[in-house]
Amino acid sequence: MADSGPFGPRQNPRFQEDLVGLDPHDPEARAFAEHLDRIERCGPNFTVEACLDGVSEFADSSNRLGGLRWWVSALVVILIVLGVMVTAWDIIGRAIAWLAG
Repeated sequence: MADSGPFGPRQNPRFQEDLVGLDPHDPEARAFAEHLDRIERCGPNFTVEACLDGVSEFADSSNRLGGLRWWVSALVVILIVLGVMVTAWDIIGRAIAWLAG
């Protein structure tokens, strides 16, 4: 978390509301507070920024995984990129055929 000067790290407001009694300086408690923030975050999902935030969250969560789950998430990303490339190739080919014909 970001430092707010000589008074130490900025505290998450969850430690006064939801996580009363937990040590706000404990790394596991901080990670749990950040996890709760991610779960309860809601906003407009129909904007480009929200889509990019979703991709960022997917990348962060897949980097925390290990083993088979990491390989499955990597496979999903590869399949998405491959689908975009095939679609773009098809669109470009049809556009060239339309312009030439």
